[in-house]
Amino acid sequence: MNGSEDDRPQADSAAPDNRLQGPLAGYRVLELGSLIAGPFCGQLLGDFGAEVIKIEDPEHGDPMRQWGSRSEGGISLTWPIIARNKRSITCNLREARGQELVRALVAEADVLVENFRPGTLERWNLGYDTLSQINPRIVMVRVTGYGQDGPYSTRAGFGSIGEAMGGIRYTTGNSDRPPARTGISLGDSLTGMFAAFGAVMALLSRERSGRGQVVDSAIYEAVLAMMEAVIPEWTIAGSRRERTGSVLPGVAPSNVYPTADGAEILIAANRDTIFNRLCDVMERDEIAADARYHSHQARGQNSEELDKLIGEWTAGRQSAELLEALHEAGIPAGRIYTAADMLGDAHFKARGAIVRLLHDQLGEFPMQNVVPHLSGTPGGIRSLGPALGEHNDSVYGGLLGLGTAEREALHAAGII
Repeated sequence: MNGSEDDRPQADSAAPDNRLQGPLAGYRVLELGSLIAGPFCGQLLGDFGAEVIKIEDPEHGDPMRQWGSRSEGGISLTWPIIARNKRSITCNLREARGQELVRALVAEADVLVENFRPGTLERWNLGYDTLSQINPRIVMVRVTGYGQDGPYSTRAGFGSIGEAMGGIRYTTGNSDRPPARTGISLGDSLTGMFAAFGAVMALLSRERSGRGQVVDSAIYEAVLAMMEAVIPEWTIAGSRRERTGSVLPGVAPSNVYPTADGAEILIAANRDTIFNRLCDVMERDEIAADARYHSHQARGQNSEELDKLIGEWTAGRQSAELLEALHEAGIPAGRIYTAADMLGDAHFKARGAIVRLLHDQLGEFPMQNVVPHLSGTPGGIRSLGPALGEHNDSVYGGLLGLGTAEREALHAAGII
C-alpha cells in the first residue's frame, strides 16, 4: 500500500480495502514453484492484486518456510514476505490424483508459475501442451536455471550458478579476492522479476489473440540482461570488466568515505559541475583548478589521490552535518543504510516504503512495501504468508466444489 507507516492493514482481513485490489485483480495465478525465483514472481503478481494460489507438497511445504533467518521461536522471517498475498493449498504432484486436481485448477486459472527442471511437469502430464488443451488462455511461466532448451537445460540450476554464468559474480568484490555475492539472492529475484514482467506481457497479448503462451525465464539470462556493455566491451574494445570494490573505474569521485562519527557516506560528484560544487563545500577551490582533477577523464585517472583528499575531509566531520551541507549544495550523497537506518528514515516513512502487518505469532511485522507506486490502481499487501494448506477447504471446496468427504479422503491418502 502506498500510504504512510501509520496505515497498517491487518493480515487476512475479511473485507480488504478496495484500494488494495490492484490492476491484476480478477486474475488467478497458480504457483507451483518453491524457494525464491518462482515464488518471487508470484509475490509480485499478488502485490498488484492477482489471486495467487500456492500449491505445496503436503508433507513439507515450500522449503522457504524453514530456510533463512528465524525468530527466537523458530519462525521464518522470510516466509511472511515471499508468500504474502497468497493462499496455500497442498497437493502431491507425484500422484495421478494430485495431477488431476492441478488440471482442474488450471481450467479456472489465468497463469501458472513453476520452477521445476524442464521435463518434470511433462512427466506428470502437466506440460503446456496438455494444459493449453484444457485452457487455451493459460499463461505458463517457467522459471529455471538455464531455460527450457539448450544443452544445459536439464542441469540443476540455482541462483548462485546463474549469477556466476551471467557475469555478475566475476565483477563483484575486490580485485585481490575471489568473486563475492551481493548479500541477497540477486539472481533468483531478478529472474522472478523478469518472469512477472513476462506474465503481464503474455496477459496483454492474450487480450488480442485470445490465447496464452509460455514465458521462459532463465536465471543466467536474467543476470546477463543486467550486465550493461560487458559483451561489446570485450568483443570490440578488448576490455574485460574486473572487480573494483566500491569504485567505478574511470568515474571519480564516486566512492564511500568515512565520517567522524563512524558512519559511511557515499558521495557521487563525478560530473564537472557537481565536482566544482563539492570543492566549494570543501572550501578547496585549488582542487577544482588542479589539472589532475579539472575534467572527468583526469579525475578518473587520478581517482585514488582524489579519494584520499575527500576522505581526509569527510573524516573530520559528523555525518549529519556533512550530509546536510552536501544536499544543500545539490551534491548526490547518502549514508550507507542498514535496516535500522531505513526504519528511522523520514523519507521512507513519508512514502510508506516500509509497511507493518499483524503476524499471528510475531505481532507487528515490518516489511518492504509494494513497488512501483501506481497512482490509480496501486498494489498492496493484504495478508502475510499463510499456514501450510490453510486454504484447502476454500479452494478445493469453494473453487472446485469437492465435498467434505472427498477432501477428507484426499487428505487421508496423502494427496492433499
